[in-house]
Amino acid sequence: MDDGESEIKSILLTGETLTAEFKSDRKPLPDRELVAAVVSLANTDGGKLLLGVEDDGTATGVHADHRDTGGLAALIANRTNPPVTVRAGLMDVDGRQVIVVDVPKTRSIVSTSDGLLLRRRLLANGRPEAVPFYPHEFMQRQSAMGLVDPSAAPVESPAVDVLNPMERQRIREAIRRYGGDMSLLPLADDEMDGALGLVTIVEGVRRPTVAGLLLMGREDALRRHMPAHEVAFQVLEGTEVRVNEFFRKPLLQTFEEIEPLFKAQVVEREIQAGLFRVPVPNYDRRAFREALVNALVHRDYSQLGAVHIRLDDYGLALSSPGGFVEGITLKNLLVAAPRSRNPLLADVVKRIGLAERTGRGIDRIYEGLLRYGRPVPDYTMSDASSVVLMMAKTDADTAFLARISHQPFFWPVGSAM
Repeated sequence: MDDGESEIKSILLTGETLTAEFKSDRKPLPDRELVAAVVSLANTDGGKLLLGVEDDGTATGVHADHRDTGGLAALIANRTNPPVTVRAGLMDVDGRQVIVVDVPKTRSIVSTSDGLLLRRRLLANGRPEAVPFYPHEFMQRQSAMGLVDPSAAPVESPAVDVLNPMERQRIREAIRRYGGDMSLLPLADDEMDGALGLVTIVEGVRRPTVAGLLLMGREDALRRHMPAHEVAFQVLEGTEVRVNEFFRKPLLQTFEEIEPLFKAQVVEREIQAGLFRVPVPNYDRRAFREALVNALVHRDYSQLGAVHIRLDDYGLALSSPGGFVEGITLKNLLVAAPRSRNPLLADVVKRIGLAERTGRGIDRIYEGLLRYGRPVPDYTMSDASSVVLMMAKTDADTAFLARISHQPFFWPVGSAM
């Protein structure tokens, strides 16, 4: 059995997923349904369409009308807009001829030639389904693919008077505190707004961008024009809720108000490591800072839902709406080139000094746990709709600390939050 056959056998055993679709072809399958299935895969993550397979994974064979794989690929290209180029091949499965159609993930949005737009999603039971792909969802996909920057888009209706001058002063103070881009400080207010991309000119009128509204918008304007923006901070002891705060304020103000709430939960103890007394916190402040900034900056603001921060008996959990951006997976988190769903917002936060300037904030999160001998951060609960980070609440490895605490890298510059 070659690798291709082994992969198909594995797919049949696993069942339908977001990237695997089974279609019975005994009748045969109408061309319209076949093309619609291809469109739904192409508009999601691509994958494989197995023609001649029942929903339960039983191979029943492909109809004679569809045995011409070249003609099938041409049919799909002719019936999709823009044309989707697929690879189709016959494969013998349990004595039955099955066609495997490899569908690429397209960078543009694809429809059938008669205008049907579909995408795939997972139901609560883990089974996939094809659903209509609505126009208001286009921006979400394009931003995840890195094709557009939603944070640079002008907010449609308000003028710049929805921006709070006090938040501009907060930005200046943050630049000084966090060692940001000092060349911004001498600029006049309008000049700084333009330099950071917080405002743009639309038909001769200065209007805030989405990034500008998130960083400087008045609360009523944020509620009206950015309904998805919300941050929840919760502390639980067993089933008892000790802290339950919600924020719908500008990002810098939100960060500054969450910071002391988190610090109140940080408990340090000291251990003796040779000649050194080493402070060991239950949570690393720099790791939390980078995780929070990542959640606020890289979340999908077109998707309703709050950024949730929860501390409980098991540790720290931080979730944000929107899955990983295109090109980022669980396997390449530490090595993939930095990418953001909101490039302008990410750039502004870096220039302020709040985020890691090299774009390697994820490294800081790993470092914050591993330097104390704790388990690596866990992203395995992440899916297509959210990124979930878990930092387990475990004791530090004192023997490990004793071995490495004398090394220069153990004492990072600017380790205080």
